[in-house]
Amino acid sequence: MATEVQSGDLNSATSSRLEVSIDGLTLSPDPEGEQSPAEESEPGPAPLENSKPDAAGDEDGETAKSAIEKKWGFPLQELYGMALKFFKDKDGKAFHPTYEEKLRLVALHKQVLLGPYNPDATPEVGFFDVLGNDRRKEWASLGNMEKEEAMVEFVRLLNKCCNLFAPYVISHKIEREEQERKRKEEEERQRQEEEERERQRQEEERRRLEEEERLRREEEERRQAEEERLRVEQQKQQIMAALNAQTAVQFQQYAAQQYPNSPEQQMSLIRQLQEQHYQQYMQQLYQVQLAQQQAALQKQHGEAVAASATGSLCAASSPTVEEVPTLNGGQSDSYSESMEREPEPELAEEVSENGPLVDSPPIIAAPSMWTRPQIKDFKEKIRQDADSVITVGRGEVVTVRVPTHEEGSYLFWEFATDYYDIGFGVFFEWTDAASASVSVHVSESSDEDDDEEGELCFNCTCEPANEEEKAKKDAGKPQVDEIVPVYRRDCHEEVYAGSHQYPGRGVYLLKFDNSYSLWRSKSVYYRVYYTR
Repeated sequence: MATEVQSGDLNSATSSRLEVSIDGLTLSPDPEGEQSPAEESEPGPAPLENSKPDAAGDEDGETAKSAIEKKWGFPLQELYGMALKFFKDKDGKAFHPTYEEKLRLVALHKQVLLGPYNPDATPEVGFFDVLGNDRRKEWASLGNMEKEEAMVEFVRLLNKCCNLFAPYVISHKIEREEQERKRKEEEERQRQEEEERERQRQEEERRRLEEEERLRREEEERRQAEEERLRVEQQKQQIMAALNAQTAVQFQQYAAQQYPNSPEQQMSLIRQLQEQHYQQYMQQLYQVQLAQQQAALQKQHGEAVAASATGSLCAASSPTVEEVPTLNGGQSDSYSESMEREPEPELAEEVSENGPLVDSPPIIAAPSMWTRPQIKDFKEKIRQDADSVITVGRGEVVTVRVPTHEEGSYLFWEFATDYYDIGFGVFFEWTDAASASVSVHVSESSDEDDDEEGELCFNCTCEPANEEEKAKKDAGKPQVDEIVPVYRRDCHEEVYAGSHQYPGRGVYLLKFDNSYSLWRSKSVYYRVYYTR
């Protein structure tokens, strides 16, 4: 233990101050009865609201420890540590306690650190060690004071002799509260982050399950689509096999006509024709089914109307088969009907030379029609024969009459136009042609012949022609059946082609209808030929 004594001149009136440093604590006693005016007038520490301790009498029977902890807001051990640190750091700087106060504070510190004074455990001090003797006396005066009581006394004495200690403790309390607030905020932030992570985890899990469900549904849809595709493809192959068996000879002959020296191009053209034939068949099959559905609906409606009648003979009856609407705007769709059946050759042979038998309706095979994109090459080839290029004037209908050939069994046709579409249809006239050559007939409209025979005198009192005479004239005309109905064809974009099996001896009528055009004439490039 180091002891340092500093003394001034004994004869000087101002040399009565003695400073002693013991264990890092400086003791500077003042003479008895001599205190500076500042010390006499120095006020005590200001009382703290709810935190600064009051006198012991204000404790209301509480123990000193609990009272000081309650008023200062710190545990006693922590409060004592703050007081000891403040005393060591601020002594001689921020405040100047008296000699007796320092002795008391040092003795209380020893009491807390080492317990009650024990002469046997402490070394002797010299006779002239005034401060050491004073320190021992002060320590011994504490007697058996408890450690906690010594801490309480140390805090109270320090607060009494220095009014800066209370703000010092309050600042630490505020700092601790701020740290506690930040700690709680950090805990709350971490809790929210944990909740957010949990929410995101649940959201990701939900999305994962939804994605798995979506993939499962897509896989199931793909599987069903693949099964449906295979089923449709199998059905298509079966239908195409049946159709190809019917048209194999026609398509082979047509391909041989188009590419006589190229088997590869012939096979490619045959495949194209077979695919187009299949598409046309499916389209017309759909139209037939649609017509059947419409007929069924009308029949149900008619039955409902008939059932609503109360037995009256005048009640509306259900529509007959003849009342079912036909396809293609009321025209007989021989194409659609004949696609469902293949005519037997024996029936076709029963046709007489001048027309079909009177007792049996004519049996007409379904035509085959297709398109091909080589329109430029086709027109270049046709231009070499001037007779194969015809001009259909505005509002006109040109009919190309092609008699059947004795050595032929199929008729083929091809045609195209330059810039605009044109109407086209095929009819068969049951007549014995006088000549086997192809002829071209021009009329103002497709119904010109009918108009000539059925003219009426309007705005006059003339009576219609005699019905008997008209019937005789009609009986003299040959029968004409529709093979392909007249529709406008986009033959300016592709070459339109087709074929038909001879139903008997007669004349094919290829009609090129431009009656709907009032301003433009059309150039038609066509070619017809027969095969066995």
